[in-house]
Amino acid sequence: MVNESELSRLHDLAAPKPRPEAKVGALHAAMAAFDAQEEIASTPQGSASGPRLTERASKLWRDIMQKKLFAAPAIAGLVALPIAGYTALYLLQDSPFRFRAEESVSDVPASKPAPKPVAPAEMRKKADAESDTLTAAQVLKREAPADLSVMQQNAMAPAAAPLAESAAGGAAPGVADLRTAAEPVAPAELYLPQPENRDRLETFKTNPIRSAAENPVSTFSIDVDTASYSFVRRSLKEGLLPQADTVRVEEMVNYFPYDWKGPETAETPFNSTVTVMPAPWNAQHKLMHVAIKGYDVQPVAQPKANLVFLIDVSGSMNEPDKLPLLQSAFRLLVNRLQPDDTVSIVTYAGNAGTVLEPTKASDKTKILAAIDGLQPGGSTAGEAGIREAYRLAQQSFVKDGINRVMLATDGDFNVGQTDDDDLKRLVEDKRKTGVFLSVFGFGRGNLNDQMMQTIAQNGNGTAAYIDTLAEAEKVLVQDASSTLFPIAKDVKIQVEFNPQKVAEYRLIGYETRALNREDFNNDRVDAGDIGSGHSVTAIYEITPKGVTQQIDPLRYGEAATANGGVANANEYAFVKIRYKLPDAEISKLITTPVTTSNEVASFDAAGADQRFSIAVAAFGQKLRNEDAMADFGYGRILDMASAARGSDPFGYRSEFLALVRLAAALAGKQ
Repeated sequence: MVNESELSRLHDLAAPKPRPEAKVGALHAAMAAFDAQEEIASTPQGSASGPRLTERASKLWRDIMQKKLFAAPAIAGLVALPIAGYTALYLLQDSPFRFRAEESVSDVPASKPAPKPVAPAEMRKKADAESDTLTAAQVLKREAPADLSVMQQNAMAPAAAPLAESAAGGAAPGVADLRTAAEPVAPAELYLPQPENRDRLETFKTNPIRSAAENPVSTFSIDVDTASYSFVRRSLKEGLLPQADTVRVEEMVNYFPYDWKGPETAETPFNSTVTVMPAPWNAQHKLMHVAIKGYDVQPVAQPKANLVFLIDVSGSMNEPDKLPLLQSAFRLLVNRLQPDDTVSIVTYAGNAGTVLEPTKASDKTKILAAIDGLQPGGSTAGEAGIREAYRLAQQSFVKDGINRVMLATDGDFNVGQTDDDDLKRLVEDKRKTGVFLSVFGFGRGNLNDQMMQTIAQNGNGTAAYIDTLAEAEKVLVQDASSTLFPIAKDVKIQVEFNPQKVAEYRLIGYETRALNREDFNNDRVDAGDIGSGHSVTAIYEITPKGVTQQIDPLRYGEAATANGGVANANEYAFVKIRYKLPDAEISKLITTPVTTSNEVASFDAAGADQRFSIAVAAFGQKLRNEDAMADFGYGRILDMASAARGSDPFGYRSEFLALVRLAAALAGKQ
């Protein structure tokens, strides 16, 4: 029972912004207290009609103030939350709940004795013993009074759902005001513990505008990862605009397949196409669009694959969008393999273990049975798992074939070698043996995106985030060739801008892939890989010479030749691409001068793929709240993407249009 001093203390507390876990705990306690004193009975025929909605709301509040709800967490939460949410619980039913202000707790009929009040500390102890990872929806379902009718429990669902979404980090229509509502600070024992969001993201700053006269050279590693797009999509579908650091624009752009012109033979593993066009968000600026297309290895020419599935089966993987989704995803991949390909399975949770020794894909039943038999439990001994996976990959190494470890996890490595730099050195050392590593992330709340990016980049692999079975089908079936079969490694791009034509430039995206200028010619510096048929897109925004600049021009000096003239004065830039063949250690060079012959007169004159990729780049920048997009709304991005949707056999572009609409709606609520 709450004493007067506790109530007074709650009354005098300041009202900070609410925490989702406090709301869930408050609702939990309110329902428990309500069950302790409420008599639920159908209304007899001929009974007088109930009071009006406004009277019921006033009565609800009066009951609270009269201490009829005797659990302190209930009072703390009800003071914090908008009354509308609880009015929904109180009013919206055919047989309404009734707080009987005229009766005392002892008035409950003898046939139904009132349950003993549960102290807050006991409630928390019970909850901790059951699980420390309950969602809001699970709490509500678990603690619903047993004697509620199905109709009454269903009536609770609309009010409970927003709280469940809020606790999960999302937002739901109609509860935006919960984010700004006042909430008293309650002692730790007054609310249920909620799972901590331990997603680890790599923070980075948007590429700055650079002066072509001062810094004419831009160098970066190519990137074919797609994890960011899937992560952003999940955030939007959960009703929340994504955090800026989850938005890597290049990964969003490169998520989509494009019909760039590819090379004719495998000897030249890719072809580049450069287009210059007006920038749709700034009439004075231009965009330089660089598109690279990899050689598409024909199925009959695909080398044999030696794959090791390294699967996280720690306790945190026991969620529908983690291990069960992972199992379904890998089943899709197994069905894609050729009979002579080899599969091994290593799991890790506390200790690493070999579930399946190297097995030919022709024995599909054995492989699928091993996948289906995986069970979650334990902590995450990731480093030991990686070492065991590499050992099996070496044991079944295929000369002139594909040797790859495929790590699937929900996030962190919390046992053994956990430092990202140590893991980076480990995979760097192992890639020298010819075994590469790709990473596939699952779930939310424990995702170590920073670690995924680090070890994938240094393991000559890709990083993808799988949030649905459809995404698994895209990554592991539709994109299997580009995911598994590299045609070039350590691919770097260097662009030198002509200060006579370009005053300023800005690389859109690739912030986490930046290289030093001297790294371009250093074959010891690792860079990204291109898989069979893969496309890579990079976009620069440039300020032509003679228009308004953001950076003041230098007072002294311009690029000039010995005789005072300017070399290659008609070029915008000079694009250089350096790469290695998969089995080579010496790089090769491809160069492309960018002149007015690469330019189109208007944005609409550019190809549909160019325009769509630029719409995606605009969307990514908008989500990151970049200055360039300040006056360029979601509506214009939607129009631009709609006009350039083109062929869309798998519906990826249609889904993108839906995400733009969703982001516009969410942004409008802020």
